[in-house]
Amino acid sequence: MEAYFDNSATTKCSAKAAELMMKVLTEDYGNPSSLHLKGVEAEDYIKEARSRICKTMKINDSELIFTSGGTESDNMAIIGAAMANKRNGMHLITTKIEHAAVGSPMKFLEEQGFSVTYLDVDENGLISLEELEQAITPETILVSIMYVNNEIGAVEPIEEAAKIIKAKNPNTLFHVDAIQAYGKYQIYPKRMEIDMMSVSSHKIHGPKGVGFLYVKEKTKIKPIIYGGGHQKGMRSGTENVPGVAGMGQAVAEAYEKFEEKREHLYKLKEAFLEGIQNFEWAHVNGKTGRDSAPHIVSVSFDNVRSEVLLHALEDRNIFVSAGSACSSNKPAVSATLQAIKVKKEYLDSTVRFSFCSENTLEEINYCLAVLEEIVPVLRRYTRH
Repeated sequence: MEAYFDNSATTKCSAKAAELMMKVLTEDYGNPSSLHLKGVEAEDYIKEARSRICKTMKINDSELIFTSGGTESDNMAIIGAAMANKRNGMHLITTKIEHAAVGSPMKFLEEQGFSVTYLDVDENGLISLEELEQAITPETILVSIMYVNNEIGAVEPIEEAAKIIKAKNPNTLFHVDAIQAYGKYQIYPKRMEIDMMSVSSHKIHGPKGVGFLYVKEKTKIKPIIYGGGHQKGMRSGTENVPGVAGMGQAVAEAYEKFEEKREHLYKLKEAFLEGIQNFEWAHVNGKTGRDSAPHIVSVSFDNVRSEVLLHALEDRNIFVSAGSACSSNKPAVSATLQAIKVKKEYLDSTVRFSFCSENTLEEINYCLAVLEEIVPVLRRYTRH
């Protein structure tokens, strides 16, 4: 049996999305900027995908910018908004558990003279709304908070945060990194007072190398890529038509039978948690109830390095991440695990299990049985 539990790193591309992309790649391959029929056909795919995506969030078609993925979306929102609004202030706010796609542009802006407040989180990875309110000043031009943490599945109080931000300083823009949340939650940016929101295609069974940024109408933001003026000058470069078409298909599927899929994910997570609580050498990080993300579980193991366990599971066709996949090939300590004050000995002994709607209870049970068999053996030999 194979159990792929690394869906927060990437998901398998849906068959329909892949089929549609093949058609665009081999038959309808025109440049959407071309005026002839092939160009019009390509542009139609983009229009169709845009319409499908915008319907899920009840936003206008003009409020969507296609990008190369979540990292570019986050960079565009943070750097673009900071540069466009710096005359109003040079202060930004984010959290200590953001993905590097948010953390790195914040560091870049600090080098450019901006100041950044990094909000603490509690042991569950949740921000304090009081601390957020206190941090906002008349100089604050942007707040960026992730919706779902990619390592422990913490769900931040986005709607409450938005209300506080807009009440304290109506000119402060609110960006949400929804890369682990879109497709798992019904997100309506206008109603929730979100000004910008980042999404990546390959987290929801779409292709890699494509994503989008929602930007509320009339939001001041500068482009970070210049060239031919595509997408109304906001993101130059010929659109990735196959990728955009595939993402549109994946989005439609993600929100089809939405509640049924969410319920399935929670049942998988609950079955996994029920099984793992029987292992005295396993310790779950963060919240585990239905107020946590339906698809992410972080577990620390006594006296077993995460990399060793990852490869031992791999030998049994079980695929997981050591912490966050995006940083797992770099020997760095997880900022999220440190922020939630995970014990020092667990910082390099933590594994992330992340599920998708295609996973089954049989796969969960298989994984639990393998863990029960191999972890006691690894504990004997990997560390004393």
